[in-house]
Formats: sequence, structure tokens, C-alpha cells
Amino acid sequence: MIRLDAVSKHFAPRGSEAAVTALKDVSLAIPRGEIYGIIGPSGAGKSTLIRTVNGLERPSSGVVRVDGVVISGLDEAALRAERRKIGMIFQHFNLLSSRTAFANVALPLELAGLSRQAVRAKVMGLLDLVGLADKAERYPVELSGGQKQRVGIARALATDPKVLLSDEATSALDPETTRSILALLAQVNRDLGVTIMLITHEMAVIREVCHRVGVIEDGAIIEEGTVRDVFARPRTATARSFIGSLPGREPPPAIAARLTPSPEGARQTVLRLTLSGAAAGAPVISALARRLDIDVALLGGQVDSVGGEPFALLYLGVPTANWASGAVTSVLGEWDIRTEVIGHVA
Repeated sequence: MIRLDAVSKHFAPRGSEAAVTALKDVSLAIPRGEIYGIIGPSGAGKSTLIRTVNGLERPSSGVVRVDGVVISGLDEAALRAERRKIGMIFQHFNLLSSRTAFANVALPLELAGLSRQAVRAKVMGLLDLVGLADKAERYPVELSGGQKQRVGIARALATDPKVLLSDEATSALDPETTRSILALLAQVNRDLGVTIMLITHEMAVIREVCHRVGVIEDGAIIEEGTVRDVFARPRTATARSFIGSLPGREPPPAIAARLTPSPEGARQTVLRLTLSGAAAGAPVISALARRLDIDVALLGGQVDSVGGEPFALLYLGVPTANWASGAVTSVLGEWDIRTEVIGHVA
């Protein structure tokens, strides 16, 4: 549905400023019906990337296609027509303060020349979809942040787009409201078949709703894969830092304070186990204890869902002697488990 081939974007210098390269040779392919996330630090090029998809930014080189149409090659009139198939929701909602929720959603339909009766039927259906049918005559100032974003989503869906772009749509919202908006996006994707491309700097958003993820840094995609694979086996320091920011990704402070890097004189080795898919239900603790006749300490962790699949992160303490002999590795090797030594306890 969305394809970028070797897309670069350079911004010309102004005055004494140096030229800026926002995107460097970015290539992506997003299948129809997928929720694809782009994550990266501030200034990495996320917003520029998503704006090339609907032609708000034209690439300096490379090709952008949406549903087979070369967006980057359209003139302004053709681009305006094509944008009706590409909805966009924004971080700060971008609602017109002088128009009610109904009128904000109705605006693109009015511009398209639909009759008043057709507009009303369409808008009320969309407001019902986003749970705001009873707020149709409220003005933005009378709505909460989450309700404003729901109006923004309804407006973005007004022209029956094939693609929905989300530009940091939840970063201005509290955690509970964020979850409700992400659930709504997942429902839109599931029920309407809309392909969604979202950008964020929050790994929790990626974990909650995306099927695949691309990690962007300094204008380049440095890592890409299914959400489960990137969570389980991040290949870059940037991906690891984002994943490490999630609750439960670091060992408990009381344990971390006692860790030493050397096994010399240590009694216990602390392991971080990442289990995904079928391995998330593996009886690793009982298998280690029973087959090696050792005590296994469960020091922390979490069991969750990532990309719609089970995912577990465990911190275990095992006798250093058994770890050094390779016996622990032998047992854990029976499952698809990523095992890391994070330190030793004297």
C-alpha cells in the first residue's frame, strides 16, 4: 500500500545556516491492512518521512508510492485529489475552534461537494464509530484531549481513505487516554481495513498496536522487523535504548546495585531471558531446577503481549558454577530464548 524507494530529503540552507539532510536513502514497503510504526528520537526525521507519504514534503530524490500511485510525481491538482485517499491525524488535533465536532468532521465532505443529507449521515456514522455521537454539537474547547483526538480521527476517515497517517497522535495525551485512542486505531484497522502508518517516540505505543516497526536515526532506517522480533532481538543501540525505557525492562534496583561484571568469587549469575511466541509459555524455571537440581531465583520480570503475541521478560538467578559449565545454556537452548548475562552477585 505504501512504498518508498531510496527517498532522501534535503532542506536548503537559510542565511548562514547549513543545509539539512532530513532523510537518507529511505526504502520501506508497507503491505495493505498493516499497522506500521516508525520510532526514533527527536530530530531523527520521523515527521519529514510521514509528510512525504501524503506529499506535504516532496522528496529531493527517490520515489513515494501509495496504492501504486507515484505521489512524489503528481502536480498540485492531482495531489489534492489523491490526498482524499490519505487521512492524517495530528499531535495537537488541528481542529477548527469555531466549528463544532460535527462541523469539523463535515468539512472535508463539504469541500468535496456532498449534499447536506449525505454529509449528515456520514458524519453521524463516524462520530458514532469514535464514540462521540452525543458530542456532535460541542466545540473543541468543550472537549477533553482524548475527545478532540477522536474528532480528528473521525475527520481523517470522512473521505474513506485507504491510508491513515498518525503524527505523534498520542504524545499529548495521558496514558489511559492513549490506550483508548490506540484501541480505536486498532478497531479502525480491523473493521475498515485501513492501512495505518504512525510515528512515535514511545515504544509502548509500538508494542500496543503495531504489526511491524522501523527504527529511524539521523534520517536513515537502521532497523526494521516485526514488533515481536525487534523486541526480542534488537540489533541496534537505538532500538535497545527504546526497549529499555519500558517498565520491567531493567533488573530491580536492589539487584542491580549488587551486580558485578566479573564472575570471580561470585555465587550467583543473573540472567535476562527474553521469550516470545510459543517460548513465552516455556517452563524454564521448573526445567532448570528439576534437571540440574539447582535453586533458581526469580528476581523480576513481566509477561505481556507484543504485536498480538505473548512475550515474557524474566530475570533469573542461577548458580555461577552451573552457568560457567554450560549446563544452564544447554537446557535453555531447547527453546527460542534470548539469554543475556547482566552480572554476577558475590
